[in-house]
Amino acid sequence: MATATRIDFRVNRRAKTLIEKAAALRGQSLSDFAKITLLSKARHVLRQNQHTVLSDRDRDIFLALLDADGKPNAALRKAVKAYAVQVGHR
Repeated sequence: MATATRIDFRVNRRAKTLIEKAAALRGQSLSDFAKITLLSKARHVLRQNQHTVLSDRDRDIFLALLDADGKPNAALRKAVKAYAVQVGHR
């Protein structure tokens, strides 16, 4: 079994009352409601930041760029050199 750890935070009375009412409507303790809600929101945020959804137009542009015979232009070569100097890989 995983060891439990504690998360503490403060809310004003109005927020606590609102959260308690929502928990009661779900038939959950305040603690269970907070855990479930925070975990759900955390998963949602992580999913949003792990995937990029493109429009059909942007998808087509992206795929065309992947298929193109791309040769680095002057700006890209300059950026690569600047990066190499910055990280110490001359």
